[in-house]
Amino acid sequence: MTYRSEIFELSDIYIDQSAALSPMECTYLGKDLDQDKLDDFSIAGMEKSAELTRMTLTQLQRLTPIDEIDRIAQTVMEERLISGLALHDSLESHVLWNVFTSPPSDIRSIFELMPRSAEKDFDNITNRLLAIENAHRQWVGTISEVAKSGKTTAQRQVSGVIEQLENYANGGYSQMCKNFDPDLIYPEMHKAAKSAEKSSAETAAYLKNEYMLIANPEDAVGAERYAVWSRYFTGAELDLRATYEWGVADLKAINDRMWVIAEQIKPGAKTLREVADFLDNDPKYVIKGKENVIKFLQDFTDAAIKRMDGKFFEIDDRIKICEARLAPEGSASAPYYNPPSEDLSRPGTTWIPMLGKDEVSYWHLVSTWYHEAVPGHHLQCATVTIEKDRLTRFQRTAAWISGYDEGWALYAERFMNELGAFDEPGIEMGYLSAQALRASRIVVDIGMHLGYSDFDGNMWNAESARKLLNEAALLDEDHSRSETDRYLGWPGQAISYKVGERVWMKAREDAQARLGASFNMKKFHTYALKIGPMGLDPFAVEMAHWDGN
Repeated sequence: MTYRSEIFELSDIYIDQSAALSPMECTYLGKDLDQDKLDDFSIAGMEKSAELTRMTLTQLQRLTPIDEIDRIAQTVMEERLISGLALHDSLESHVLWNVFTSPPSDIRSIFELMPRSAEKDFDNITNRLLAIENAHRQWVGTISEVAKSGKTTAQRQVSGVIEQLENYANGGYSQMCKNFDPDLIYPEMHKAAKSAEKSSAETAAYLKNEYMLIANPEDAVGAERYAVWSRYFTGAELDLRATYEWGVADLKAINDRMWVIAEQIKPGAKTLREVADFLDNDPKYVIKGKENVIKFLQDFTDAAIKRMDGKFFEIDDRIKICEARLAPEGSASAPYYNPPSEDLSRPGTTWIPMLGKDEVSYWHLVSTWYHEAVPGHHLQCATVTIEKDRLTRFQRTAAWISGYDEGWALYAERFMNELGAFDEPGIEMGYLSAQALRASRIVVDIGMHLGYSDFDGNMWNAESARKLLNEAALLDEDHSRSETDRYLGWPGQAISYKVGERVWMKAREDAQARLGASFNMKKFHTYALKIGPMGLDPFAVEMAHWDGN
């Protein structure tokens, strides 16, 4: 195979070598390698991956870019490799597991991405289910060993993962297999599900009876650890106090607009929460039945792709499929997205958690699906997947940077608002509540981890954070609790949405001012997406040099 450059070749080699160490990564990539196995979650297994990263970084830094495309590719890869190694070497990547992402939940989720069209596929699922016991044992060994150095996960996150494991243990894997094989054609797979459930129960018992006794009672990580994680998630050096104050001001502006809309929806309402409850119970927004929920979201996604293509965005025919599916039980409460496989055999997929319910109220889902599908995550991620001439394989598959990705998705919601997509009061309230949520995240995430004072003069904590999310961002009790737990377990990630949106908006505004009449919105979007994911600081620099073509 002929490569564009040595940097492109090294990127390709690294992804292949990394995938060879991670059967789960192979599933994400759509590679048919070791699909009957799970990753090695032992310390030795993780060190193999880190050693590959060190070796690749050394080789990368010796190479000379041949042009601007190469320069950007090298810069992005070097920054991500260094960031990942820093988390590994400090043990942060071993300690920071939580209700949103942990080996047990990652293992459960990977089955949803596995093919299920041939007998071999079901054999792979069966053997992978049987591999769960060893994977859980390896992970338990790792966190136990790391604990000896004094580094343990917060008790709140341990409790959340225990709950997830108990959900898997109490019929979760059996139900998954029934969904995969309702006619019970593959009895060995269903038997293997019982093994996975037994292991889940044993792992939950270990966390509850042993690890919880040594787990960190403190939720906050403090300024030093927070700075490391916020830099990793945003790719930017942030003045955290100034960012916090900006978040407070932004939230107030959003809430002021929400009150204007609230008067149209429920005149005389005393609180925004009262308005949200009214919308939740308004029959015109209710969709009953899981199959109808998926149909609504799929039809919505298909219509958005058709509407957006051509005038404001360039959507390649190969990525005009984005599926809507039900999230597995035990998932976090927020919808999410998985990119397509490298070869596009598995399309991009949006997921909606039903949280044990059989209906949803969609007033707040419209802006969310623009965020998750098109023009949000699906357009961004799928564009990157097919941009093989401009982007290295590393950029296309491994350079996830939350500030760039989530910033784009939030920018996509704002852009749809500019186009008038939320011209009905209830739907606009849904959009505004989504904006308020992201602004609230800045306030409570930084506030809780850095020990700032809340609006009542007390230190921000889980209770005051839930209160703000409930009243200012209109989340219900279950969702506000899930969100708060997520922020406490994933420091710095929650702020990346609004911080990223601000950088995307400024890049567009600066380009409009710089280019004047020659500015073209479609060209801006196309270039900004095709340049590929990168940290927000280098992204701002690259976009400042855009010539409008």
